Amino acid sequence: MSTYAPPVDDMAFLLTRVLDFDRAMTALPGFEEVNAELAVSVLEEAGKFAAGVLEPLNRPGDEEGCTLADGRVTTPKGVAEAYRAFAEAGWCGLSGDPEYGGQGLPRVLQILLDEMISSANLSFGLFPGLTRGAVEAIGHHAGADLKAAYLPKMISGEWTGAMALTEASAGTDLGLLSTRAVPNGDGSYAITGTKIFISSGDHDFGGNIIHLVLARLPDAPRGVKGISLFLAPKFLVAADGGLGARNAMSVGALEHKMGIHAQPTCVMNYEGATGWLVGEPGRGLNAMFTMMNAERLFVGIQGLGIAEAANQKAVAYARERLQGNGPDGTPGPVPIIAHPDVRKMLLSGRAFADAARALAVWTALQMDMAAHHPDAAVRAGADGLVALMTPVVKAAFTDFGFETAVASQQVLGGHGYIREWGMEQFVRDARIAQIYEGTNGVQAMDLVGRKLGMEGGTLPARFFALIKADLDAAAPVAGAALVTPVAEALARLERATARLAAHGGAVEAGAAATDYLRLFALVAFGWMWVRMSAAALALGADAPPALRRKPKIARFFVERMLPATLALDAALAHGAPALMALEAETF
Repeated sequence: MSTYAPPVDDMAFLLTRVLDFDRAMTALPGFEEVNAELAVSVLEEAGKFAAGVLEPLNRPGDEEGCTLADGRVTTPKGVAEAYRAFAEAGWCGLSGDPEYGGQGLPRVLQILLDEMISSANLSFGLFPGLTRGAVEAIGHHAGADLKAAYLPKMISGEWTGAMALTEASAGTDLGLLSTRAVPNGDGSYAITGTKIFISSGDHDFGGNIIHLVLARLPDAPRGVKGISLFLAPKFLVAADGGLGARNAMSVGALEHKMGIHAQPTCVMNYEGATGWLVGEPGRGLNAMFTMMNAERLFVGIQGLGIAEAANQKAVAYARERLQGNGPDGTPGPVPIIAHPDVRKMLLSGRAFADAARALAVWTALQMDMAAHHPDAAVRAGADGLVALMTPVVKAAFTDFGFETAVASQQVLGGHGYIREWGMEQFVRDARIAQIYEGTNGVQAMDLVGRKLGMEGGTLPARFFALIKADLDAAAPVAGAALVTPVAEALARLERATARLAAHGGAVEAGAAATDYLRLFALVAFGWMWVRMSAAALALGADAPPALRRKPKIARFFVERMLPATLALDAALAHGAPALMALEAETF
């Protein structure tokens, strides 16, 4: 049975040949000594941890699951030890703020680390991933005292984080939540309510767990404008900075769920728990979205990670499994990788994973520029592109990631359906990524309802101009057979964008949203394939085999996957009427 091989060589290709990581870093203060050589050495070590420590825990953790007894959560055997080793090795603080003990390395490295963790053990990755999101919310919105008290130990990994939003009657519509926060008179608040679906809500790692909880103040208005954000630790912090008394919160139950069994998804009861306001009263959703947007990008990378691991395992199986005569008449049995339909499934997964990784690195570079570039205009421009790409990365990566997991399972046939090979776990684990941190339908609505209108409606045009410029630059090397189909798909996307702007409204936006996002993603993937193919072809005969295959996968993408943009464009052109014609009672 094959094991996960971290794709560090492909990551190095992106950093050195496709996206010019070194040039980007030299423009950012504080990163002048960060280069691709350093980045690759860090990623190699990360890959060793992911493959050597985390992957061996993946299947046993799924089978054992988490347990709750006497109010205490126990994670599967080996998980707590792995987390402590992960923290002690410094991985928790990789991109953390140096002011609070972080290493301050670029977001690019963080995203590629997250991919490898997600490939090796999706459940495990939620512990550091949620902590990092909580750190971002606290770092952007909390006061100096809270930052000083909590950020150093969260960034080091000694303490972890969780986000508590959802209630039984308040999912996507957070304006319905009922958890209350009453002032204690000393600057703290007493938080009372029940939250569900709280990942990493409790565990047995030791240290503290810092909950960021959405709640209402006594005089808060109804709706989202009445929501505030509070920091409520599992243990109150003593005067010396260590752990004090247990806070008034408890785990009411562990959710019984389809996948991510090694991740404790908790029902949390806050029983007058002591908390502190993060940000301004009534602006909790604004503060929480700092965390949620970080988590949405992280969840998108989870989809990529599962796709990479599943595709690797399916390829290994297809090379070894003998079945039937060869399609060219070769007497059988032959390896099933010879059969066209198997190749289509394998190539679809590879074409997605390679393009998604490239797009993720490009987005991470924009994040680094938005945070660190000395020119305010450049920072603002990069920040807009990150905002535009956030729903696309979250939704498209997890949709295609799940599809890749299912197709990879299909390659194994019956062996994919039984537990032994691990493919059914990939399918179960991948499914949640399309749901949490805002369902993919919500992400699509965010794209068409909010992001397309940013910068006075010019943001998408600015993004499309970047793609056009790159296509023109790559054409002499990549060739018209590759560039022209991507340019034509881009033109369809531009027309669809113009139609949405001209015939707006909630109904039309809702009818278009998911198809539009998929169209957008396919064009973005085509853009990355043009760039990768041109970079590989430019190496000529010096290109290693792994890079010489890039133009061939690019050809598969433009000939067999990109044509889906024709159907999506046709469906979008018809608009909402067919969706709304059937009366609700006749469904």
